[in-house]
Formats: sequence, structure tokens, C-alpha cells
Amino acid sequence: MEIILGKYGELALKGLNKNQFENSMVRTIRKRVEHCGEFRVHTAQSTVYVEPENDEADIDEAYEEIKRIFGLSAVVRAAVCEKDLTSICETAESYLGSRLDSVRSFKVNSKRADKKFPMTSMELSREVGAYLIDRHPDLAVSMNGPELTVICEIRDDAAYVHADQLPGAGGIPTGTGGKAACMLSGGIDSPVAAWKMARRGCDLVCVHFQSPPYTGERALYKVERLAWQVSRWAGRVCLFEVPFTDCQVNIRDNAPEDYFTVLMRRSMMRITQKIAEREECGAIVTGESLGQVASQTMSAIRCTDIVAGMPVFRPLIGDDKIEISECAKKIGTFDISIEPYEDCCTIFTPKHPRTKPVLEAIVEAEKGVPGLYEMETAAADNSVLKVIHFYDEDFV
Repeated sequence: MEIILGKYGELALKGLNKNQFENSMVRTIRKRVEHCGEFRVHTAQSTVYVEPENDEADIDEAYEEIKRIFGLSAVVRAAVCEKDLTSICETAESYLGSRLDSVRSFKVNSKRADKKFPMTSMELSREVGAYLIDRHPDLAVSMNGPELTVICEIRDDAAYVHADQLPGAGGIPTGTGGKAACMLSGGIDSPVAAWKMARRGCDLVCVHFQSPPYTGERALYKVERLAWQVSRWAGRVCLFEVPFTDCQVNIRDNAPEDYFTVLMRRSMMRITQKIAEREECGAIVTGESLGQVASQTMSAIRCTDIVAGMPVFRPLIGDDKIEISECAKKIGTFDISIEPYEDCCTIFTPKHPRTKPVLEAIVEAEKGVPGLYEMETAAADNSVLKVIHFYDEDFV
């Protein structure tokens, strides 16, 4: 029988509350593989076991889903067999023989968690390796840099045979880090910031600002697809679509042009805070990177943070564009983000934005924008909620 093993990362280091993290991860895995068929999910020895209950269960699809589940440092497909040498050798050949035929070098690593097993790890590796060499005489044994590593794990309940394990998503299980409101644009940065916070266990409430007629349906659909791509890792994303046109036009018409970007960001921050409080979030998240654009200087960030009544997390603050783009490619948001549909952050952009705004001057300029706070309350109240799940087909 073939099963999926999910290995713990930092979860293995948790103390008395470890079972809370384990239970959360098991619930997440069960939910995520639900559409793949019937699987039994349980934990033992710092490992999650995902076993198909019948032949209809799609282990290929389940494996792809589990690779995107936070809390696992490694994920591997393995064959299960009895804990005796003959069974282990025969299973290694039947399960990995075709792969051994396609490589020139290999080695065997054994891990003996069950100390009652009569052979040491080195003895088991030597015997399994000799058995495989007899059946693949052209293979060379390479202890450093083999093309394929055969791994034999002796656990309490059974023996497991598999090849090199792949890295998992890492982090901690979804839902164990609280809830955060992430300001989500159509750019490269903010989806990566949302993913990073989900990787630290946060349930995501995303807030997107749209400005019709300056931004169209295709731009909105682009953001919904970004939210869906993040949900493939996070499980689900609550996306609030906020009508922001009135606030933007009001700022444009009544404030100095070079202050427009910072005033707009302050307005967005206040609206996001209203939604965050309503949704019982503990923090606001943005995709800002220090010094990347005019609104992301230290002075500008100070001017926007001061209006937030809760912590503001910036997981990308020390990353450069190359690092952020590489992460976006890894999680599947990059190609969507570079589609040429504008969002509200790119319209009404001043020719010469103030890069080192003074807080007192910003506050004074904001006083000259009539009815702004009332407009912000209306925008928050009129926002549209869409709950986007990883299994939704609308965004594929």
C-alpha cells in the first residue's frame, strides 16, 4: 500500500500545547484532501500519516494538496510493508525498481525509530543495498551525491520505504497564529506578504480597494485570482472588495498633489482597520518593502502607521524586488500579478510624490479634505465580501 507521510518542522519543538497544533493540522489536511476521496489522517512520532481508504482515493491529487499545507517541513510518498528484512527488500525493489533503472548511482539510508528491530540502521542499509545491487548490477553506490537515495524507516507500526523526500510548505498550521487583515493589491508584493503571514498560521482577511470606473472588472478579477492562488496554500481567503473612488477623488481635488500618495495610504489604513476590527483581526498586513517606492520610505510609513489602532506587520520590509519576485514565482502568483490591469494604487499617481513627508504637514493637509472620514466609513460599510476556497473552480 502507498501512503503519504508529512514530517513535522518547527512543530516538533512545541511544548505542552503541541497537540493543539497537531489537531489543527490534521483538521486542515482532512479538509484539503476531502475532494480527493476517502483518506485516514492521523499522527504519530512527529509525522502525519495520510492513508487512502480505497482504490478510488486520488493519492496524486492529495499529494499535491499536502505539499501546500503549512506546518510540514517535508512530504513524501511511501510504500508500507512488514518490519522484516525480506519484506523491506522486496518492497524497495517493487516500489523503486523502475526509478533505479533510470539512474547511475544510489545509496540506502535507514532510520530505526523502533529500537526493538533486530538490525541497526547501518546493517539494514547494507543488506537492502546489496539486495538492490544484485538486481541492478549497473548501479554504482555513491555515499556523496547519489542520483537516488532509498530510505527505509522502521517505525512502531510498520516499515516505510521511499525515495528522497521533498520540502513541505514549512511554517505552522493555518489558524494557529490568529487572524490578520492583509491589504491586497494586484501587484507582486502584497500576495507574497499574505502568503508569508498564512505560513505563520494566520487566517487571512484580505482587503482590496477598487476605484471604478478608473479600474475595471478585469482588474478586480485579477485580484480574485490572486486571492484564490493564495488560498491554495492558506485553505481559504476572505476577500473584502472596497469601493474607494469617492475617497480618492476627494483627496485628489482637495489636497496638495505631492501628498496624495501618503494621504491615500492613510485612508486605506483607516478603512482596513474598520474591517479588521469588525472581523476580529489582531493585526494589519501590508506588502511594503522599505524604500521600494515613494510611499514606502521610513517617513511615509510613519505617517501611515500612526492612524492604525493595531499592529501593522510588513513581512517583506527587508526584502528586495528580486527576492519577492522569486517567492511569487514559487507560490504561483507572479504570472497573475504582472498582467497589465491597473488597480487603485496606480491611478492619480503624482509626478513628484513627497518621499519624506512631515507628519504635522500631512495631518494639516488631511484637514482640508472635507467629509473624508465619513466617506471612509461608508466605504468600509459598503465593502463586498467574497469567501474564496482552494477548491473553487471559478478562478482556475
